[in-house]
Amino acid sequence: MPNAPQSADLLITGVAEVVSPCGTSALGGSALESKIQSGHAVAVRGREIVAVAPEDQLLEEWSAEQVIDGAGGILVPGFVDSHTHPIFFGTREEEFEMRVAGRSYVEISRAGGGILSSIRGVREASREELLGRLLQRLDRFLELGTTTIEAKTGYGLTTADELKCLEVLAEANRLHDVELVPTFLGAHDFPPEYRERHEEYVTLLIEEMLPQVAESGLAEYCDIFTESHVFGLDDSRKVMERGAELGLGVRMHVDQLTSLGGAELAAELGAASADHLECVTPTGIEALASAGVIPVLCPLVPLFLRQDEEAPAREMITAGLAPALATDFNPGSCYVQSMPEVLTWAALRYGMSASEALAAATLNAACSLGRGDRLGSIEVGKQADLALLDLPGYRHLTYEFGRNPVRVVVKGGEVVYERYDETTS
Repeated sequence: MPNAPQSADLLITGVAEVVSPCGTSALGGSALESKIQSGHAVAVRGREIVAVAPEDQLLEEWSAEQVIDGAGGILVPGFVDSHTHPIFFGTREEEFEMRVAGRSYVEISRAGGGILSSIRGVREASREELLGRLLQRLDRFLELGTTTIEAKTGYGLTTADELKCLEVLAEANRLHDVELVPTFLGAHDFPPEYRERHEEYVTLLIEEMLPQVAESGLAEYCDIFTESHVFGLDDSRKVMERGAELGLGVRMHVDQLTSLGGAELAAELGAASADHLECVTPTGIEALASAGVIPVLCPLVPLFLRQDEEAPAREMITAGLAPALATDFNPGSCYVQSMPEVLTWAALRYGMSASEALAAATLNAACSLGRGDRLGSIEVGKQADLALLDLPGYRHLTYEFGRNPVRVVVKGGEVVYERYDETTS
């Protein structure tokens, strides 16, 4: 007599493919790939995945009251967006038109736009106003299949306003299904009152802002915009070393607009991630590879900024680096929240295959946030963060864009988003 099926809380059946990277470490070089399992199903109990197996076998071994019919789509891990700036008040569409007309990012910034224009909105907004806007944006992340984001501050640039933003992130983490990983980005730019007093602002960061942020326990990471028109290499080293001393992980915006040597500094500091890297040099790539730093690449940003430079992703992969992909969602240089769009542009701009791009947007991104042991893949023992897409096969992850393919999102074993469809309701 066969054994009675084990009890699960959720089964996902009827999918064409379960597509996922494997393991708990970031994948680089020839290992950057996802496993494609045709005709498989998934069982979830509590918050965890308890089985991934051929559907006939899984249905013999597991039962559950809640069963989701995949309807021939594909099942992937929930996307992990490892570089976002989601806490702002007010948008910057006028700057977009200025760029379309030929103005550069630095020109707009020096004229008082850019990051400085977002500072005014955040400083004037209340916690409740910022939280309301943030929760709306998190709803959109979720319906686009993103279950975890790294969320930076950086539009307050006073101790009080940066702490206000971190408090809002903490409250959103309690209220919303999207998991937020908070990063303090007080070194995003020099605020107006310190525009001619750069040394004083660096001192403020080191002696007041970073200690108070660390004491609050509201941030996991600190970050800095290392670039010739903002924080140079020496100041970046001082600020990031201080953050690390205080127990914060190090993330860095580097080599985005110029080949300043930020990648080498990120490697020297053992950063968790080096982000952007459009202008990284071969020496910088070698340094990142030697230090095991994860490059977080944002393929939509050069497109949005109308820049010709591309992050040399294929060279990085060949060097053994394990890239992550991200939106860089923010009001100025990339007002886009869609990781499905990012996958397509990673293929078009970086030459990534669909298998590579998915691994970069899930497991590698989770590893850059210190969560690779729990998130980023569909494997037994991992947290059940899943996205069911109405795509017929994994290659459509990069081939098809311009619409949202997400049907169902599961976070921590719970169905947290389901697309309304008049034909099936």
